[in-house]
Amino acid sequence: MSSPFTQKEKQDIRKIFGHDPEDLTPEDFKKNLKELRLKYHPDHFEKFEDETVKEMATERFQNIEALAGKIEAHFSESRLAVIPENMNGGSYTAKGAVFAAKRMRIEIMTSGKDLKYRLFGTYYRWLELGDSYKIPGTHASIVTDENYAGRRIGFQESVKMYLTFDENESIEDIAEWLFSRIEHQANSLLIAGNMTKVELQQIITAIKKESFLRIGPAETI
Repeated sequence: MSSPFTQKEKQDIRKIFGHDPEDLTPEDFKKNLKELRLKYHPDHFEKFEDETVKEMATERFQNIEALAGKIEAHFSESRLAVIPENMNGGSYTAKGAVFAAKRMRIEIMTSGKDLKYRLFGTYYRWLELGDSYKIPGTHASIVTDENYAGRRIGFQESVKMYLTFDENESIEDIAEWLFSRIEHQANSLLIAGNMTKVELQQIITAIKKESFLRIGPAETI
């Protein structure tokens, strides 16, 4: 079976994650990725007020996220990833699975200065910490995790928010709304701290994994 990684990717993985791809375990990967995200997140370099430093940090962060995506895909294809189970048994893929979330953290890296306004439906004022927005056609909502001011074109921004929905909501509807807002706008997407491809089915799967509660029974009307 041929390796899913190029020679350059193998070298970068060895340098960044400390192991060859073949020797990297899911546990080591998750631990290292968490530390790398904390260390190289562009927000940590705002204090230097140096555009070159911030651009270098952003480039490093995006490289880490891109490699992480390929590593996670490799684990999944190799069946090394564990299907989440909750204390009541069952998994998010089972028939009759029930989902709900309270403040599921979502973070989007973007170069588009207007993405945050596309998400929160306003172009007339800056966003403030705690601003909320109801997702159309649902009772689900998102809320900002910090203040957002308008900025010039040509920057990297991390849009942080929380998603909340109850058991009666359609995750597919929520995911389709999110995907329609961030498609071709997001450089990277984190759902509950996990790097997620900006693809509709990947977003649905990521939300279901993190919001799985139990297996039915289904409510009767």
